[in-house]
Amino acid sequence: MEPTIQQFIDREAIRDCVARLARGEDRRSAELIRGCWWPEATFDYGVHGGDFETYLAWVVPGAHAIKDTQHVLGQTYIELNGDKAKAETHVISYHRVDMGAENGGERDTCIGGRYLDSFEKRDGEWRIADRVMLYDWEQDWGEAADWSTGVMGYPFTADHFPGRAKGDYSEKWFAGDTK
Repeated sequence: MEPTIQQFIDREAIRDCVARLARGEDRRSAELIRGCWWPEATFDYGVHGGDFETYLAWVVPGAHAIKDTQHVLGQTYIELNGDKAKAETHVISYHRVDMGAENGGERDTCIGGRYLDSFEKRDGEWRIADRVMLYDWEQDWGEAADWSTGVMGYPFTADHFPGRAKGDYSEKWFAGDTK
């Protein structure tokens, strides 16, 4: 294959891996997450670090206090070097955190940062070998808004519209089980 075309394919495979991982984190799906990391991979989020199994136990099922998350990915800058690559992906992550009734109840927070991922390609598949999280900003938006029954003053017409970390409607939608 022409080297330029292979580079396009490799870059897209890396971007796809980052996107699948974000979806796996938001849905707390061990299966999706496991398919994005090499088993001996490591991570360092500044507030928590270790090997892949430590990461997986941290994210799935996720802290009970973190009710919902959403990872919005920005550009991914990729430097390819044979079967290895370095990628920097911008991320904005929203978290609904239950601080407990005595500490103000649920709060909405948002973090802006970057993933620094070392990728390796093995048997034609790109996965993360190491990740470092950099934090550019964080904002506590305060008391969580109740959007469970509707948005902007409009009620939802069905109970599947509000997103959920577990049991999200998108899982049924992808499986073709929405009727």
